[in-house]
Amino acid sequence: MNYGIVLEGGAMRGLFSAGVIDVLMENEIKFNTAVGVSAGAAFGCNYKSRQIGRVIRYNTRFAKDKRYCSVGSLIKTGDIFGARFCYDTIPNELDVFDKQTYDNDPMSFFVVCTDAETGEPVYTPLPKADELCFRWIRASASMPLVSRPVSIGGRRFLDGGISDSIPIDFIKRIGCEKNVVVLTQPRDFSKEKSSTLPLMKLSLRKYPKIYEALKHRHIIYNRSRDRVFEEERFGNAFIICPEEKLPIGRIEHDPEVMKKVYEIGRKAAESSLEELKTFLNI
Repeated sequence: MNYGIVLEGGAMRGLFSAGVIDVLMENEIKFNTAVGVSAGAAFGCNYKSRQIGRVIRYNTRFAKDKRYCSVGSLIKTGDIFGARFCYDTIPNELDVFDKQTYDNDPMSFFVVCTDAETGEPVYTPLPKADELCFRWIRASASMPLVSRPVSIGGRRFLDGGISDSIPIDFIKRIGCEKNVVVLTQPRDFSKEKSSTLPLMKLSLRKYPKIYEALKHRHIIYNRSRDRVFEEERFGNAFIICPEEKLPIGRIEHDPEVMKKVYEIGRKAAESSLEELKTFLNI
């Protein structure tokens, strides 16, 4: 049987997921396939490179570095998370990403992006940790309003969470019968229509399909959550999520807050570990 893991996004809420996957790696829990969305892609790639602790390490190290995340970066480059610093300088120089381990690890790793012209999700396998791989990851995590669309192969892409925040149906289509789903919101969460839509409409006037997708995102997102819980009732999904709303925003510069959310993720995984092993037939 093929087992998969789905990693939801949520910007810095993704540090919860980082805590979860570190515990899973420490316990040698492996999957056939992983699918990451937005922060789930940016942080989840470390599962395939087997780098325990790397996500919390570089996030806390560069939390207050203006090159990493700042309004200044947004004004100068159009990206609140500095593209060159985050996806080139850090992985290649400052906290080196283990490309060899990533390339050799047998787990398939997919990211979800949203096509800026169509507003539809695009699911891309990333077998090699090359420059194109990091470009796809950047695209998956490029949030509207605070990021530029990322050009790849003559097309432009934005955050995968716009079109498919929790790709449970996708991972089932590609052959994973049972799946662990890491959510960054508690079980009782329900997304509401975004209050920033008027600003989105102005900002995304060149990409009307993206705006249309964002208008309906709360509906699609809540349906995806319903699907995940349905899969759980059928015994085909194992959900790990915070018990209550995480004490962190989409942007965070306090390393102590980051560590707190990461530890919440670790504790959630540790408390679920024996039940998870049963689910995975380990």
